[in-house]
Amino acid sequence: MDLFLCGLLSSCLLVQTWGMPTQARYDDPLLSSLPDRTENAAYQLHRLSQSALDQTLGGLEGRLLGEVYQPSCTLETLRVRRDWRALTPGERRAYIDAILCLQRLPPQTPAALAAGAKTRYDDFVATHINQTWHIHRTGTFLAWHRYFIYTFEEALKNECGYNGDLPYWNWGADVDSMELSPLFDGSDTSLSGNGAFIPNQPNLEIPLGETSVPPLILPPGTGGGCVTSGPFVNYTVAMGPSFLYVPGAGVTRTSNPLDYNPRCMKRDLTTSILRDNNNYTTIVQLIQNSPDIWAFETTAQGAPGNGRLGVHGGGHLAMGGDPGRDADANPGDPGFWNHHAMIDRLWWIWQSLDLKNREFAIRGTGTFLNDPVSPNTTLDTHVNVGYVKRGSIAMREIMSTTAGPFCYVYL
Repeated sequence: MDLFLCGLLSSCLLVQTWGMPTQARYDDPLLSSLPDRTENAAYQLHRLSQSALDQTLGGLEGRLLGEVYQPSCTLETLRVRRDWRALTPGERRAYIDAILCLQRLPPQTPAALAAGAKTRYDDFVATHINQTWHIHRTGTFLAWHRYFIYTFEEALKNECGYNGDLPYWNWGADVDSMELSPLFDGSDTSLSGNGAFIPNQPNLEIPLGETSVPPLILPPGTGGGCVTSGPFVNYTVAMGPSFLYVPGAGVTRTSNPLDYNPRCMKRDLTTSILRDNNNYTTIVQLIQNSPDIWAFETTAQGAPGNGRLGVHGGGHLAMGGDPGRDADANPGDPGFWNHHAMIDRLWWIWQSLDLKNREFAIRGTGTFLNDPVSPNTTLDTHVNVGYVKRGSIAMREIMSTTAGPFCYVYL
């Protein structure tokens, strides 16, 4: 068994003496002080996550015993994605250093396609900008992003020597103060902190997709300017804006968001947005009250016209700034990857509650809200991530975290 996984399992899972976990038991020390563990939403999410882990490990064990054995993912090769809070300072620095490495490597996207892509990291931003209208509010949304963040994780490992796994941002733990989050506190083990404070910022107006519905009015955050501390204080955002929400100015974009437009990274941490949209109760309700994939992904993205951002939009807009508030270019903020890892974690949990009916469940078309009208997404639909990773892959290959190219779970 992989030494990293073995060490983690020995502290978090019940393991048979010969090494194979038969029933997962994950005890999160952050939950030990909750006053009412049964009713507390944070504890309910913990239990749901533990159940998903049990289901996944049990499925892998079944494969080893001869049930649909897939040698590409075994207990020995299984990787574990953890909460940023669970990483040691050294593990956080290793992850940060790998991102900084990608931001120094040359791009693979041809300049004729994205003149603004100056680094390997920019390849990921260019791909997201280029495909935005085919990967949001579509049948591919969840699986495409699962594959996208996986290719980012693989680039960190294969191109920059990172030995860890992609950590997730546990939103619910930060709803009291984003500024105190270990992910955004501005320390050398964070992804940099808030932007310089800009006083008297006007509200944000977020259109909800229907002209008959008034825009959603959101407050500005406690920053707004260039980030002032942390590892990415000197990072240059290269492309966009493409679909950037600006306080008091609606949406702004350049004539060609793939052109080179160097500027600092701005943040405008907005705890109230995170508290309203990404709290533990909302997360648990998303998982438990979504009877099918359409309900799950629509609620996660915010149903058009219902006045809610969903956990997807909530996390992005809570980071704020530029490119954090840019619907197309937001992978330019390093927090993007941990935010989407959390979304992927929730989908993994939701799938595990009824694998037979949910593991390969798809609904939607290949265009944003089916505009223009496009064919339904199926398991045979192929997707790609541009010059991030050449070639295409069928949807059926990227629906399970332990099949196709994937072999990971969440703790």
